[in-house]
Amino acid sequence: MNIDELKNAWNDDVSDDTPEISIEQNNKINLPLEKIRKNMRMEFWSTFGILIFGFALVWIAVPEAPFKFKFYLTVLLFSMMIVVSFFFSKFFKLYKDISSPEMKTFDSLRDLMYQFDLNKQYYLSFLLSFVPFLVCELIIVVEFLPHRKPLSDFQVATTIISMLAAGLFGLFLLGKYWYKIFYGKYVQQIESLLTEIKK
Repeated sequence: MNIDELKNAWNDDVSDDTPEISIEQNNKINLPLEKIRKNMRMEFWSTFGILIFGFALVWIAVPEAPFKFKFYLTVLLFSMMIVVSFFFSKFFKLYKDISSPEMKTFDSLRDLMYQFDLNKQYYLSFLLSFVPFLVCELIIVVEFLPHRKPLSDFQVATTIISMLAAGLFGLFLLGKYWYKIFYGKYVQQIESLLTEIKK
């Protein structure tokens, strides 16, 4: 078998395994992709705004707070910015990939679903990365906020543990709800289209 015959055999196999996506199906795919892009932009700018608001709150809204309190919170916020930047660099790669999609074959759509699965894991890791920041913030607040009478060691421990448990539970619920509303339902639409094309 010469090279031309091998090429022809290869092209025949690829065309059989990778069905073309019709214009109607392509339009159906673009709608949830555009929603995902829009939500990614909204999440980026809202996170950026929250961090700026945090810095402003520490240095402007509480001018009478001790310097150590402000300094510790500033270091904490700056550390959060580094972590957020890392995860948003991963999300930005997906954003770029779906901003100019070449959705012509089943394989390209399947590759996109793989990227969504990967970014879902990044998203869960992103939420989990806030656990140490939550712990540090609770310790700083409990240590520096004035109390009518000094807290005992037991009161400090129970306050931090109870607030941490409530905060983690709230973060978990918010993360699941946020992902489902802003990304999950659109990923499911694309997954349904993938199943439809596969048939």
